[in-house]
Formats: sequence, structure tokens, C-alpha cells
Amino acid sequence: MIAGFIWRAALLAVAVLAIGLQLDRQTRRTPELSPSVPELVRSSAQKGVAAFAVAGDDADYALQEAERLVRRRPLPAEHLRILAQAQFNAGRLSDSALTIQYAAQRGWREPLAQESMLRLALQAGDEAEAARRFVALFVRRDTADSLLEELGSQVLAEPGGVGRETFASILDGAERWHSQFFTRGVRVLSIDAFAEILVASIENGTDFDCSNLRTAIERVEPRDAAAAGRIKTAIDRQC
Repeated sequence: MIAGFIWRAALLAVAVLAIGLQLDRQTRRTPELSPSVPELVRSSAQKGVAAFAVAGDDADYALQEAERLVRRRPLPAEHLRILAQAQFNAGRLSDSALTIQYAAQRGWREPLAQESMLRLALQAGDEAEAARRFVALFVRRDTADSLLEELGSQVLAEPGGVGRETFASILDGAERWHSQFFTRGVRVLSIDAFAEILVASIENGTDFDCSNLRTAIERVEPRDAAAAGRIKTAIDRQC
């Protein structure tokens, strides 16, 4: 009889564990379920718990949950970003600055980490690093145009400056997003910056699709005839 009781208890424990694990997996699609997952079996759910805590009013609790998240799943850059935000909210500013740097180094696709690093680079006067972080945000299709306009006006403000030069050098070796540069660049960059980066890349030997170049001239010319003229001169050797 005791053996039967132990057997039923074991089955119940396995069932509860299985339900908890399944619920944890479901939080990848439905983060709102995260607080419902038992703490013992939280993996994916811990991200949601930490994120919700950071958005709340209890800074100490948020820091505790964010630290738990990083202990359990230390690799994703987004988890470090959540920890950095929790540290900032808790008044641990130096720790937050260090953590966000680790996040940005680990994950170039983590947008908030890139934005944070960009702003830190601007404060430190490191134009090249700021430009690299700007490009990381620029190539993400879900980065808001308004954010790129704001940051671009700072990173690429100086004609002939390091920011524009760095952007052009990255563009030289990134053929896979040339089309994105033409379609998005003319929207979010100043016309002067867009034209200078494009001309510099052409002069560096980058081969662009001629139809993209002609379309760029058509879009630039009504806004800045001189910039369009510089592009025309540069592409005479290509198209």
C-alpha cells in the first residue's frame, strides 16, 4: 500500500513537472504567462518575469529577478540588457554601464544595447564606434526611422568626419544590404550625409547596381541639386 502511494505521488510529481515545463515553453509565445510558471522550472519564463519586474515599481525585486535570469541563461545579449536596466533602476549606475557594454559586445542584434553603446560612444567622443553602432541599428528593419533620424543627425553630422567615413567603409563590404541603404538611407539620413557616404563608397571601388544609383539621383535631386550632381559625377565611371 505504501509502495502504491509512493508510485502515485511520483506520477503526480512527474505530471506537475511536465505541466510546468510545457507552460514554461509556452511563455516564448505568450510572455504574459511567465509569472504563472513555478520558479523551480522557469527557463524561458524567467525572461518574462524579469522584464515585467523591470517595468514595475520595485527596483530591488526587479534586480533580483534579472540577476536570476542571467544566472540561468547568461548567453543571450537581451538578458544582459534587462539586467543593465534593472541595475540602473536600482541606482547601480557603474554596474549598469559595464553590463550594457557586455551586452553590446555579445549581441550586435540587440537594439537597446546598441543604442546605449552608441550614446556612450558619443559622450566619449568616439565617432567611429558610434558609427558602427549606428550601422548595426540601421540594418535592422524594425528600428524606427525616427530613432535613426535622431541618432544619424548626431553620428553623421560632420561633413568629411569620422562617422561618415566609417559608415562608408562598412558599406563597401556589405553588398547584402546595399539596396536597404538606398531605400532607407535617403529617408533617414540627411541628403548631404547620404550623398557623401555613397560617393565615398563609389570612390573606394564599391560596385552598386546602376538602377539603384539612378533612383538615388532622382530622389536626391529635388532636395539638393548639388548633392545629386556629386553622385552623377561619381557614377560616370560605373554606369
